[in-house]
Amino acid sequence: MFADASNFVQSVNNTFLFIVVVCVFFLVLITILMITFVIKYSSKKNKRAKNIEGNVLLEITWTVIPLALVMVMFYFGWTGYKQMTDIPNNAMVVNVYARMWSWSYKYQDGFKTDTLFCPVNKPVKVLLNSEDVDHSFYVPAFRVKKDVIPGRINTAWFLPTRVGSYEVYCAEYCGLNHSYMYSTVVVMTKEQYNNRLIRTNQPVNQVPDSLSNNKANL
Repeated sequence: MFADASNFVQSVNNTFLFIVVVCVFFLVLITILMITFVIKYSSKKNKRAKNIEGNVLLEITWTVIPLALVMVMFYFGWTGYKQMTDIPNNAMVVNVYARMWSWSYKYQDGFKTDTLFCPVNKPVKVLLNSEDVDHSFYVPAFRVKKDVIPGRINTAWFLPTRVGSYEVYCAEYCGLNHSYMYSTVVVMTKEQYNNRLIRTNQPVNQVPDSLSNNKANL
């Protein structure tokens, strides 16, 4: 789950873990307080109900602390969003085409494949095109997800940092066979990429045998 397969993994994981820790902390705290108050103020111990006066300091505290936590979450989200929209100028450009219910990829040199091949440690900019309905390009291992909308081209990018094979899913319900709409990103060494996609002058649609054992189910 936490393998660094792209440059976004660490920041997304940190944000996720921070939110989970905050939520679990307050879940436990509120649960303990509820149980304590139920016992302390039960009808057996308090035969006669009475009003409890307000506490200004307490009210300020439980307003300021959640506000501060939400602002920290917003900061993590904003910095992560800026990173995901700051596409490097030297990124390799790949056109991604989504249709019911398959993916295809067209490279700048004209090759078209049903598997996305890219060299490791090279930024990749994907131009997302839909040929019919709404889809969503989702690579869990890279922490990348972007909607693919008909009539417009959305962009996303990632920097693959680990050689291997990673699943691509459609994360937007797009019809009867939506659950079967998946593909693969194969991250290769620079030499493997050049040999298979340039020197052979052949489009590639199979996962290299040397990478099949590195498939990541993230």
